[in-house]
Amino acid sequence: MRVPRRWLLAIALAFVAPAVIAPAVIATGWSAHLRMMSKNPSDSIQTPRLVNTCLITNDVKRLVEFYELVLALKAKRSGEDYAEFLTGGGVLAIFSAEAQEKYIPGSAEAAKNKSVVLEFRVADVDREYGRLQRVVKTWVRPPSTQPWGTRSIYFRDPDGNLVDFYAPIKVQ
Repeated sequence: MRVPRRWLLAIALAFVAPAVIAPAVIATGWSAHLRMMSKNPSDSIQTPRLVNTCLITNDVKRLVEFYELVLALKAKRSGEDYAEFLTGGGVLAIFSAEAQEKYIPGSAEAAKNKSVVLEFRVADVDREYGRLQRVVKTWVRPPSTQPWGTRSIYFRDPDGNLVDFYAPIKVQ
């Protein structure tokens, strides 16, 4: 039986650093990582690629329901502890704090993020602002044009994570 190269890499990494790699793979889900790997055997990963962002939460159901409305996507669930959204540019994953503690004790605290912004490119910021009025409870900044050339809205998810919906300014 011939084993695909990507599986050999995953197996090798699991043996090299099982205390770090294996729990991370479990916590972030095989599906996202395997989908994002190149199908061309001649390609090699020279630079790490950010393909998955995982939010740790005390209430997976609440956060999944929020992001299903905000992203207008259905979550792909794996039990009660894990869900993921395939956003086209990467995966937004949601994982339970209880399960995270089980796999990697002391590694994360739910709803304590004050240093990361989840940025999503959208077609029309002002239209999204109107659509999200009933969904978002905490607005940080209404539609505004940024000095770096984007139009943005900033809001917080139910765990307090900062979210930015932005679009490049259209040149006329």
